Amino acid sequence: MEIQIKAIIEILGKPKEHVEETLKKVLNELSERKGVTVLHKEVAETKELEKFFSTYVDLELKLDELDNLIDFCFDFLPSSVEILKPEKINMESHAFAEYMNDLLAKLHQHSMIIRNLHAENIAMKEKLGEKN
Repeated sequence: MEIQIKAIIEILGKPKEHVEETLKKVLNELSERKGVTVLHKEVAETKELEKFFSTYVDLELKLDELDNLIDFCFDFLPSSVEILKPEKINMESHAFAEYMNDLLAKLHQHSMIIRNLHAENIAMKEKLGEKN
């Protein structure tokens, strides 16, 4: 099932050059991704917000299948997604369950990464506390 979407991807950080280079890398990776066609992109001017720089890209994409949409959302973390086509998505309950299980597996994977980073952070803080 082919899906057409609009999406916004935002980048925030510093310095300005890093933010702009990161957006270029994101767009390059997206253009090389199998099952994804970039139909339109509009890159916003990078602006300074307090101590950081921010930019975004407004995209229109064609995705070969629903899996590509889920992967896109997890890999690029768009701040907004609007499904343009099809107007209705019909699927068997077992197919929907597969998508939900894939979604849950990715959420669990991200959760495990966060927990590991949190534990490493605590360990580093404890080591730093011992040295002070």
